[in-house]
Amino acid sequence: MSPIVTAILVASNLGLIFLLMTVPLGLRTVRSSRIVAMDRQRLWQALWPLGSDAGWSGEILSAQPLDEEGVARVTLSWEGRDGKPIERRAQFEDVVEGSRFSMRVIEDTALDSSFWKDYGETAELVSEGSGTRVTLSRTDRYRGVAFLVFRYFAMRRELSKLQRWARTGQYRKGGWFEHPLSQVGFAVLSALMLWPFFGLHLGGLALAAILTSVVALHELGHMAAFRLTGHRRARMIFIPLLGGIAIGGRPYNSRFEVAFVALMGAGFSAFLVPIVIAASVLAGGEGHKAAAALLAALAGCAALFNIANLVPVWKFDGGQVLRQICPGPVVLALASFSLLSAFLALGWRAGFSLGFLLAAGAVFSILSLLTVGSGVKPRHELEPIGTVDRLVIAGALLAVFAIHGCGVLWASGQLL
Repeated sequence: MSPIVTAILVASNLGLIFLLMTVPLGLRTVRSSRIVAMDRQRLWQALWPLGSDAGWSGEILSAQPLDEEGVARVTLSWEGRDGKPIERRAQFEDVVEGSRFSMRVIEDTALDSSFWKDYGETAELVSEGSGTRVTLSRTDRYRGVAFLVFRYFAMRRELSKLQRWARTGQYRKGGWFEHPLSQVGFAVLSALMLWPFFGLHLGGLALAAILTSVVALHELGHMAAFRLTGHRRARMIFIPLLGGIAIGGRPYNSRFEVAFVALMGAGFSAFLVPIVIAASVLAGGEGHKAAAALLAALAGCAALFNIANLVPVWKFDGGQVLRQICPGPVVLALASFSLLSAFLALGWRAGFSLGFLLAAGAVFSILSLLTVGSGVKPRHELEPIGTVDRLVIAGALLAVFAIHGCGVLWASGQLL
């Protein structure tokens, strides 16, 4: 890619990250409404957390009023970090039997109470013809549009499933968005969106497909780590142009778990890069030049993508790992500086220009500033990591960095 195209791609991604994760939006309310073909009183029993049909979706397992006025303990089907259902203390206000209620979350067993400080939700039911108009609203303080958009579509999905439950009496889990076929479609769309950046020809399409496959393999490593650390399920969400996200089935329980899951994205591909390099060498020796070049591009792309994810940016895998294994801010700063310096030195050795490397360092610094402090604070501190586990993760980090570093140097020698 030309420097101008590279700059456009980088600037576009930085802008999207700022818009999705950082831009301050203040206190916002999202609202969704739908007419459901069911009697209003019957729907009230489904939407009111203390109603007789409150478990219609399987989300609420039980709800009991407490001694305090308008306060209830609600047990959810979502797993907490200990594998047990999450419990929530909720305050109900402005309750009009059969018509409306508002709810605030006082605390729950998963997240710090600061997460719920500005949050509130309201449900309103109004008879309309032979059915009932159900209006749901969620109010919260947002940084970035990603969570706001997520809440909006989550409400739309809830109303859609409520409508189906009212019609059939059955609740169907999941939806089209997380369906495997949908995610394959998003991956194809991502490759097509990347195609122009590599040139609108067959070679450019091959590179776009390779990069998309590398992202999928990286997220597959995270998913495998989730399952190895006891998560009952894990899934991958493709975000066209930006990449992908692996999601576990419950919150993290320990610092070791956070570090292990973060490292396994690049760690999984570290097993594959040497195999792809060997296959490229073998294909070249047999005279299959095109196949050898394609495999070399795959090895180089995988190595560069994964080693870039190990750079100590706040939300990148490298930043996640270092924050768990470094015992204090001084050690963390030294380790971050050393890892970033090693990455830039590797880039220089691979043949990248000094200007490009300085720009890359600036971009990583901006990314770190954009994403710093963007995580969700848990209710209780994660289980600490032991000395032996620190050393094991640190050694694995160095090994993964070395393997992908060698992959970058080998591929640059073959392709540049």
